[in-house]
Formats: sequence, C-alpha cells, structure tokens
Amino acid sequence: MNMGFLLLAYNQISNNCGMLHYTSGGQFKIPVVIRGPGGVGRQLGAEHSQRLESYFQSIPGLQMVACSTPYNAKGLMKAAIRSENPVVLFEHALLYNLKEKFPDEEYVLCLEEAEMQRLVNKGYDPEVIDIRLLKPFDLHTIGNSIKKTHRVLIVEECIRTGGIGASLRSAIIDNFWDYLDTPIMCLSSQDVPTPYAATLEDATVVQPAQIVAAVEQICQ
Repeated sequence: MNMGFLLLAYNQISNNCGMLHYTSGGQFKIPVVIRGPGGVGRQLGAEHSQRLESYFQSIPGLQMVACSTPYNAKGLMKAAIRSENPVVLFEHALLYNLKEKFPDEEYVLCLEEAEMQRLVNKGYDPEVIDIRLLKPFDLHTIGNSIKKTHRVLIVEECIRTGGIGASLRSAIIDNFWDYLDTPIMCLSSQDVPTPYAATLEDATVVQPAQIVAAVEQICQ
C-alpha cells in the first residue's frame, strides 16, 4: 500500500492508535506497526509521492521511524514489532531495489537511536547522522555531534513548510543554541505538488549538488 492512502485512516491512527493508551489510563497497549512505501522519485505523480512524516509528527503517543538501508529496514521492523507502542515505519520507494548482505546472527536496532556516519570529501570531514527516529528525536546523538562540529545542515525530502526539518531545527535551537557557530541550514523540497515529469520532479526535491554547495557554504 502506498503511504498516501494512510490519510484515509488518519482518524483511526490519531484518535485510536495514538491516544487510546492514554485515554484508557494505561489499561490498553497498542502494539501496531504501520509501514509502506512513499516519497519522490518514481514518477508516480502528486498523489503517490506524498511525504507524510509531518502529518503524523503531531499525534501524541505515536512513534515514527524511517529506514535508509535494507539493514536498517530489517532491524527497525523487528524493533517496531517488539514495541508495545504504535509505530509508523516510513520506507522510501527508491530504496526497494537496494540489495545488502545481512549478518547471520540475529539483530534488532534501537528505536531511540540515530546512526552516525563519517564522510570525507573535498577536504571536509562532516558527520552525517541518519536520524532514523523521527519522533522523538535522538537529541543525545545529535547534540554530541553539534558540540564537536558547531554547525548543522538538515536535509530532508519533506516540504519546508511544517516539515520534519522545521521541528528538528526548533529542537536544536532550544537545546544546543550555545554550541552553534553559524545559523542552521535546511534543505527541503519545494512547497508544491510533486510533478509527474522526471525533470520537474527532480526540480522539486533536494539534489546532491545542492547538498555539496551547502556544506561548502556552512564550512566557510
């Protein structure tokens, strides 16, 4: 099921899955996993290229995670199934054709931790954090990185207005303002419906060249 169709069940996800544990005084647990493909990049048009992370981040009691590799997808899915809370697992459609070898031993990833990566290119040594947990944010990992680099570039496929990036920027300012040497930069998709044509589709979302340029700008 394409994630765009989740909007048809928004009432049930919000008022039932998200809140029933609280409104029942803790009598009921809601161990539900909602998953499916979404995102931009396969010329599926506006309706099937929805990015719904920002729609669900305001629902109390709901956890949101996003996978970026097959390894993450498997580990996060296992963690979500074991959780006693409702979890929405966002899977980007462009990741479905990726292949990766899995370890023989059993593994389950933590739903509360982001993943730190190191990239060295063009003389810069940025820390790249795969957020993974979209709600709540792993501010421990994010904060430790900010205390070392003193700079933040947020890259997302959500639209800028009301997107996950705006919420993350607010959380960083509230918690780590004193550690920032430059304003927080955020690259987001355009505030428009996703076009069908490939060239127009590409024009609405963040491209690699924009990320490189932003890194160079923020490091000057």
